[in-house]
Amino acid sequence: MANKPGRDSPKARARQSELDQANPEAAHPQVGAAQADSTLSTLPGEKLQKVLARAGLGSRREMERWIEAGRVVVNGKAAQLGDRVEARDRLAVDGRILELAPAQEARCILYHKPPAEVCSRHDPEGRRTVYERLPNLQSGRWISIGRLDFNTSGLLLFTTDGELANALMHPSSNIEREYMVRVMGDVQEDMLQRMLDGVMLEDGMARFTDIQEIGGEGINRWFCVVLMEGRNREVRRLWESQGLTVSRLKRVRYGEVFIPPRVKQGQWVELERAEVKSLYRMAALAPKEMQRSTPKERAVMERQFGKRHGRGAAKKGGRS
Repeated sequence: MANKPGRDSPKARARQSELDQANPEAAHPQVGAAQADSTLSTLPGEKLQKVLARAGLGSRREMERWIEAGRVVVNGKAAQLGDRVEARDRLAVDGRILELAPAQEARCILYHKPPAEVCSRHDPEGRRTVYERLPNLQSGRWISIGRLDFNTSGLLLFTTDGELANALMHPSSNIEREYMVRVMGDVQEDMLQRMLDGVMLEDGMARFTDIQEIGGEGINRWFCVVLMEGRNREVRRLWESQGLTVSRLKRVRYGEVFIPPRVKQGQWVELERAEVKSLYRMAALAPKEMQRSTPKERAVMERQFGKRHGRGAAKKGGRS
């Protein structure tokens, strides 16, 4: 039986040389690591709208509109949609230099929206906006997590963390939204079943995941319905597809967050730590530290309720 060549034999050295040429990183790991670092350092930066959203200026969609409007400048030049930026780039928004480092703290509040308020920051028709009642921020800005239409009341969430807002509003998030709805018309069981099975609307298939009748009589009946998305006027359009009219609509839950009974229309309240953590969990993001409200803001919040102390965690039964 022939002896196997030793590790230092000419044949072994030749074979090892071939392997080294085929896989240089395995032969010289320190060289491979340096090449990997070099490759990473030359990768293109992040999309501009993502960086702006993470800085707490607004959702990615809103940031895209800002870029199109010429409000964003990168290294002295007007930004364009599709631009990517790196840490060394200099950004300015509305003429003010922007600090790129993401905030390590975030705030989240719940606002009970009354009817006849718009969810945009400014309304060309001069109508009241939801932002007028929110506490002023020393830095950053409030970002709405979703919207409610003009005549809809109920729960609206706001945060200073653009990344959180964007993740929660993404269509893939599949977060439950629960509404109380008063319907005018002759509601039949087959109509309810069709809305559970799915109805083709002008922008695609839509359905409720749950419908529960909770009261009313005659042609005015109350229901609780649950959706897994937040398309424009989707609740109203589903009922209208069955020849029925929604006369009142109120959102009472977003994911695990409910409206507490004592938070009346036009009032806001700081979310509890457990509720904030639930939002980050639904968004599949690591939670940030909670930024404390100022003493003046806490005084305003407590004065709304006529009590000295902030609220306890929202209870599941508090959706009236």
